[in-house]
Amino acid sequence: MADLASNIRLAVDSGKTSLGVNGVLDSIRQNWAKMVIITSKNKPDGLQEILHVAKIAGIEVVRFDGDSMQLGAVCGKPYSVAALSIIEPGNSEILNIHK
Repeated sequence: MADLASNIRLAVDSGKTSLGVNGVLDSIRQNWAKMVIITSKNKPDGLQEILHVAKIAGIEVVRFDGDSMQLGAVCGKPYSVAALSIIEPGNSEILNIHK
């Protein structure tokens, strides 16, 4: 998780990301998202639409091993983040982690 977490933080700080369920769905529909990260410890019904839309779009979905408060902390935000999309990875290697 440390490698994923450090790459998430680097992508948030140096690249372009979209946070939250609505932002992620918008980035997928606009064909901007290159990868989606969702928390593994979350209510499954809240993320079902993201999983469905990402599958149709052919976008990789990575599960973050933690809850939304932990993902928010990794992103450097003082609030919970259930999902984020990577639009531009910036200086991170996040797009190469699961390839």
